Amino acid sequence: MISVNHLVMRLAAGGHAVTILDNLSLEIPKKQMVAIVGPSGSGKSTLLGLIAGLDKPTSGSILLDGVEITALAESDMARYRRRKIGYIFQSFHLIPTLTALENVAVPLELNGDPQARTRALELLAAVGLQDRQSHYPVQLSGGEQQRVAVARAFSCRPPILLADEPTGNLDSATGRQVIDLLLSLNRDQGSTLVLVTHDQALASYTDRIVTLKDGRIESDTSPQDQS
Repeated sequence: MISVNHLVMRLAAGGHAVTILDNLSLEIPKKQMVAIVGPSGSGKSTLLGLIAGLDKPTSGSILLDGVEITALAESDMARYRRRKIGYIFQSFHLIPTLTALENVAVPLELNGDPQARTRALELLAAVGLQDRQSHYPVQLSGGEQQRVAVARAFSCRPPILLADEPTGNLDSATGRQVIDLLLSLNRDQGSTLVLVTHDQALASYTDRIVTLKDGRIESDTSPQDQS
């Protein structure tokens, strides 16, 4: 499902090239749940953003379901991402001028789904926010905003779901609710799930833990191997 091949990402900083990812290769099969962990600056979020097609690598390739996204034009990548990828940001990235319902419906409407509102209502109910559908992001707690973001990511039933620190801005109790929700929705929809996290509790629920260090894979194990 996800094939990362000899990925290199370098960025200019202070007149010098800084290597963020260093010849990284990774294979993730369909429906697997993978946690990417490692210290700050190890390249986790950069890798996730490249898999989402939000940026282009310096070299190397990424194939999603057989499509080499690193070769796609920006407009083609945007269309592909709408159909195939759900992305959950740590800072929610809800549209402040839209209600919870409208935020969840946006991807569906962009895809021309005539049942966008009905599907959005179903997802808000699934995340326990049917009574908050008319509220704007500023009227929601951090946990509620993240639940709206999770519902939005699942709205088009994407085969690939990517999550960047989905519990990073939440307290432990709310974070656990989001973990349960994320895993439940993913299990029901059968997506391939890749998440970046510092949350060991979240990582322990996945099928596989990939640890990055200095832009390279330091280890690739199952949670059982780490217990």
